[in-house]
Amino acid sequence: MKSAEKLYKFHVENLRAIESAMAQIDSALKIAIKEQRQDLVSSHTRLYSLLLGVWSECRLVKLLFEKNGFGPKEREYILGNKDKNTKYDQWGKALEMGFRKQYNIKKAKLNPTSLLHSVYTKYQTLLSILENDLMPIIEIRNKLAHGQWVYPLNSDQNEIAQEQMDFLREENLLTLRFRKTILSSLALTIHDLVVSQPTFERDFDIHFKQILTAKQNLENRDFEKYKSQQIDRYQKGKAKRRY
Repeated sequence: MKSAEKLYKFHVENLRAIESAMAQIDSALKIAIKEQRQDLVSSHTRLYSLLLGVWSECRLVKLLFEKNGFGPKEREYILGNKDKNTKYDQWGKALEMGFRKQYNIKKAKLNPTSLLHSVYTKYQTLLSILENDLMPIIEIRNKLAHGQWVYPLNSDQNEIAQEQMDFLREENLLTLRFRKTILSSLALTIHDLVVSQPTFERDFDIHFKQILTAKQNLENRDFEKYKSQQIDRYQKGKAKRRY
């Protein structure tokens, strides 16, 4: 069996390769938008969504093997039975174990009694981000990975999964970029929590501000406006090259 240090190196290389693939799809998707190739825009957006889900899985296991972070028993608890624990469950357990580890809560339920109110508020905030921003990515990754590229289906595969269908229709290059920023900042926050309580307390607001800015952009940035700007720049560039 490989050592934790060796496995960490494997996860780092895997994550680097996934991020490279995402950067290539980001560039290809931007070109497709400029050239108004809707067929490519659609397929590349789905591929980007799939890769973001893959990225979130790899980012979690890298987090679990960070130096001075989780121990073997903690990793075993977080990963659990892979047939019963979803990736969302594992992220939630990583967050839970981080708070237990740093605030010395062995078995008691994490609540305002076992944690200081300010600490518990941070815990609830991060749980909410996991549910609202990680869960949709994981769910759509599972649908796409099972070939449900146009019509995501429910678990019985006898009806449209409407939430995932809506997600596919609404996601675009900008929203996927913002979601990745949110998940990146969340992973860094959990890392700080596990490795060092003072670091977590010191940098929480920095990471949360990045998350908040990305969430605001997610809600407010107009993709149609962005698309029009890209098309206009592309057309002007073509006209200049022609003369």
